[in-house]
Amino acid sequence: MKCVAIKDVKQFEVTEMNEPIADGQNVIVDVKKAGICGSDIHYWVAGEPKGLVMGHEYCGVVTDPGSRNDLQVGDRVTALPISPCGHCEACLTGNPQYCPETWTYATGLSLTNPGALAPKMAIRPDMVIKVPDNVSDEEVAMVEPTAVGLHAIHLANIKVGAKVLVVGGGIIGLVSAMFAKMEGASYVVVSETNEARGNKAVTLGVADEWVDAKDPNMISNLMTKTNGGFDFVIECCGNAPAVSSALAAVKPGGKVILVGVSLGPVSIPTALAVTHEVDIQGAIAYTKTEFQTCIDLMANKQIEVLKFVDDVVTLEGVQGAYERLTSGTDSAVKILVDPNK
Repeated sequence: MKCVAIKDVKQFEVTEMNEPIADGQNVIVDVKKAGICGSDIHYWVAGEPKGLVMGHEYCGVVTDPGSRNDLQVGDRVTALPISPCGHCEACLTGNPQYCPETWTYATGLSLTNPGALAPKMAIRPDMVIKVPDNVSDEEVAMVEPTAVGLHAIHLANIKVGAKVLVVGGGIIGLVSAMFAKMEGASYVVVSETNEARGNKAVTLGVADEWVDAKDPNMISNLMTKTNGGFDFVIECCGNAPAVSSALAAVKPGGKVILVGVSLGPVSIPTALAVTHEVDIQGAIAYTKTEFQTCIDLMANKQIEVLKFVDDVVTLEGVQGAYERLTSGTDSAVKILVDPNK
């Protein structure tokens, strides 16, 4: 079957791979929709590992339920892409996202478990979740990134009336801003280098204002507007300038949630964190409960995520989609893939 795999630096190829074979364990699905994630972009930019078939945000239809007696052929499902061990302290306390093994064999993030940039895929059975009929394929493909934003906001523990800065207007930033408002934040600002994305954050109603992260006066202006800084900053980029701006914009005693991931070390002004006693909290992925919560919120029509979807492309359009998402000028924040078109 056709698939999209990493070929080189910023380069995909549409190639062939074997279809997954029913083994009595893994759940086999036909992929209906898959999402492009910010972490996927890191791999594409690096061009490694070559041959990786990505795609860990998806909706699929079961063609073989494997060992899952509660599933039937034709059921619509999604899944947590992680590979937790199930017996360490993290797993036993309901936090498989930081199990030491959780990313080792992650679906779409490891060579051993190809992802959803292909028409069919095999999924670890205990990670599969059936989805309600009233949640569309496109919404289901949005569950995973939505859960990342929900986890970040849960860790922040935002209070009603809080002032919140979200650094980065990609999909995780916009979803985080959406949840911050739902938690009662009175003032939500998104900082962005891309004007089109910044405007989109306001137009979609998830931010009260956006600010240009390239503006040398950004921090001083924000400190004036907030009378000394934000109560919470959700950092969704992972690079040194973004993390530094987060530490500079949070008020003394405030909280910074680091959601953005860097593949290498970053240099940050730790003096700000120390002298202002800033609470810095890392955030990775989500709990299984938060993943299910996002499905429930969609099913109950309590959140609207389709407004973030800019386009749906075929496998042949994946290369162009990644180029749009990294252009720095395009307003797109979320592009889905239909691997069966």
